Formats: sequence, structure tokens, C-alpha cells
Amino acid sequence: MIVTWIDTLLKRPPIGWWDLADILVVSILIYEILKLIRGTRAVQMAVGAGLLVILFYGSRYWQLTTLNWLVRNMIGYVVFAIIVLFQSDIRRALAHFGRAPFFRYLAKAESAEESIEEIVVAASMLSAQRVGAIIALERQIGLRNYIEGGIPLDAVLTYDLLVSIFQLKSPLHDGAVIVREDRVAAAACFLPLTVNPRLSKELGSRHRAAIGLTEENDSIAIVVSEETGKISVVVDGQIERGLTADALRDRLRSLVINKATRRKREVQAA
Repeated sequence: MIVTWIDTLLKRPPIGWWDLADILVVSILIYEILKLIRGTRAVQMAVGAGLLVILFYGSRYWQLTTLNWLVRNMIGYVVFAIIVLFQSDIRRALAHFGRAPFFRYLAKAESAEESIEEIVVAASMLSAQRVGAIIALERQIGLRNYIEGGIPLDAVLTYDLLVSIFQLKSPLHDGAVIVREDRVAAAACFLPLTVNPRLSKELGSRHRAAIGLTEENDSIAIVVSEETGKISVVVDGQIERGLTADALRDRLRSLVINKATRRKREVQAA
């Protein structure tokens, strides 16, 4: 029997690129599904579904007619039971797949516009209250090292969340918030201070941290001064101070949306 199985395996047609792509897509789907159900009630349901599959094929192999009939008739009811009992988990799964890189790319411009507006509103409110803040926007070069050094949040980016984080009574106010696309990746992140000796003595630790971060990568840093309430933007180690809400909005649009559009056109032209 083993010899027959090996002979059949060796006589299979050669595996092509499309077969490998098919296997890769299925593997990714299984991996994402396992990540979604990990630590949830769906784990027990997956185990039960696996047991039903084993019973179904086992009953066919050993010709257990009654058991096979019972399992076949149960499958339809099990599907409806899954939809009713796990509708919240199904919504979460669909939302997770909707945030996949391909779909995020389709709605990137609109999402960036909304994120910029949330940041501008938060910066304006913090400026009016004279509450110090530093918000770093991740771009092409990742900020994973700084995210892991802070308090991971992975929360939807909203102005009220940003304002709440930087309130003096908040345990997360000391440090920077790092924004990745349309989500707050982490708070209370400590950034490297610049060692540039030519900087003005008026610049405090937040401004120096923002300059130090942008000297190392292509991120954007927004700083609200605790002493003056002035809003600053730091890019490539260069600081622009005293921005109004409208000026901040226009500057972020030019750095995030317009630059992304230009890069896309350059890639298409090449």
C-alpha cells in the first residue's frame, strides 16, 4: 500500500508557479484566520468543526452509514448556529480583512485627510490649553523600535484620544504618541534627543526629541509647546515654529498626501 502511494505521488504532474501561488494564498488565509480566533470563543468552535470533519470522513472510510447521515444533516444547522452565535466575531474578522494593505491603499488619500484633520484639531485644542505634546507620524521608514519602547495602543486616531493622552493627569502624557497610518500605534514613547549644538536655547526637550527623531528617519513630528502653546512641525531635522491650525493642515497635506501622490506618479512614469 505504501509503495502504491509513493508511486502515485511520483506520477503527479509537476508543480507550477500558479500552484505555488495557490498554496501561498491559502496559507496566508489560514494564518490570518488562526490569528483572528486566537484567544476567543471561536477556538472552541474551530475544534468542534474539526471534530465534525474527522467524524464525516471517518464514517465514510469505515462505512458507518448512520453516523455519516447524522453528520451530513448536522452541518447545515451548524452553519446557521455559527452565524448567530459568533456574529460579533465575524464582524471583527471582516473589519480586520478590510484593513489589509491592499484595501488600505485604495482609501489611503481619504483616510490621510481624516487623520490630518484629527491631528490638527487635537493640536489646536492642546495649544489653547497650553498642554505640551509631541506626535510623530510614521512614513516610509518604520518606527517599530520606538513603538515597542512605549505603551502599545493600536487605537483609532481621534482628536479626543490625543487630547486625553497628553493631559497632565494621564499616565501616558510623558512621552510621544506615534501615529501609523490612521491609528495611534503607541503612547509614552521616548525619542532620541538631537545633539545639534546650534539649536536655540529656547527649544525644550520635546522639540529636541522631535528634531532627533526626524534626523534619523523620514517621519514627521508635531510639537505643542507647554510654555507658549505654539505649534511646530519638524521634518528632516528642520523645525517650523508658530504654525496656525490652517498652516498646520496645509503643511501636513503637502507632506503626506501630495508627496504620496507625487511618488505614485513617479513610479508609474518609471
